Amino acid sequence: MESVRELLVILIASSLVSNVVLSQFLGLCPFLGVSKKTKTAAGMGVAVIFVITLASAVAGILYKFVLQRFHVEYLETIVFILVIAALVQFVEMFLKKAMPALYQALGVYLPLITTNCAVLGVALTNVRKEYGILAGIVNGFATAAGFTVAIVILAGIREKLEHNDIPKAFQGMPIVLLTAGLMAIAFYGFSGLL
Repeated sequence: MESVRELLVILIASSLVSNVVLSQFLGLCPFLGVSKKTKTAAGMGVAVIFVITLASAVAGILYKFVLQRFHVEYLETIVFILVIAALVQFVEMFLKKAMPALYQALGVYLPLITTNCAVLGVALTNVRKEYGILAGIVNGFATAAGFTVAIVILAGIREKLEHNDIPKAFQGMPIVLLTAGLMAIAFYGFSGLL
């Protein structure tokens, strides 16, 4: 069983120091595609928090009590992908019914959470680092929270950039990539925390 201190270290490390988007470069498709408006980015962030946290819990339980018990750990990737796909379908159905405006705003990026390498990356990281179920859930939540922080910050900056005079060569995706690179450098400063 992990101590509170270990869980706090995982929380800080996964959300800030090893930010899934800005230091591991996973989940860039929704990061760049959904970060045009802060409201949409926040909605995507909440969906990712839900999916990654729940996927971490379910994947951890399945790994410990099914895959390890029957010595079929080599099936982890297939099992994790199936778990993630099922959770994303659940989120998609829920948003379509409860929040149609957010569902429309997320568009194609919502089903892309299924193939978002960050979601699978968290499940595989939990196994590689031999996290227990609770530590895996904390890692999943912190990773998703870090993703949410990064995408909302980028969306806020992109909204401000719309009102600036940007040289023609940097308009569109070049300025977004430059901004993301500067954010990655800024988040690198958190590496001194641990």
